[in-house]
Amino acid sequence: MHSHQQLLYKILLFISFLLFLTSCTAGSDQFSSADGDGPAGFWYGLWHGAIAVITLIIHLFNDTVMVYEKNNTGGWYDFGFLLGVIIIWGGGCHAKCKTKQRKQRDKEWEEIGDKVEVKVMRKLKNWAEQDESDDGPQSKAEWDEVCDKVESKLKRKLREWAEKD
Repeated sequence: MHSHQQLLYKILLFISFLLFLTSCTAGSDQFSSADGDGPAGFWYGLWHGAIAVITLIIHLFNDTVMVYEKNNTGGWYDFGFLLGVIIIWGGGCHAKCKTKQRKQRDKEWEEIGDKVEVKVMRKLKNWAEQDESDDGPQSKAEWDEVCDKVESKLKRKLREWAEKD
């Protein structure tokens, strides 16, 4: 398949998936008619909570689709709705947990960077000391300058590399 055909296929699949997700949205006659299921309960609340964001977007263009079913059993529907929203879209802890993970990852990358920096600097100093006897007193200042430049560039590149993940 060509990339254009693959893109078209993915778009059609995505639209079909969205239609499937919203096939049982809140606000339908299913919950209000006499021959329907009756008021929406816990499981419908859970489903409506899970698709709440998608339903909200559809509601902006279609007034018959509601985010929350008015004809419901009360507390159990509300509990299911809130549970569906929290499970699918995340609770208050979600952002806090990511922050802890990011801090831990940054700390690990900092430790790796420090270890690499120490090894590189040790090798550069050994190399500079070996060449110092050949070049005379000027080479020490030149090597110090080279070491400083390498150290700053190494730190910058390690940070860039770590931030790509």
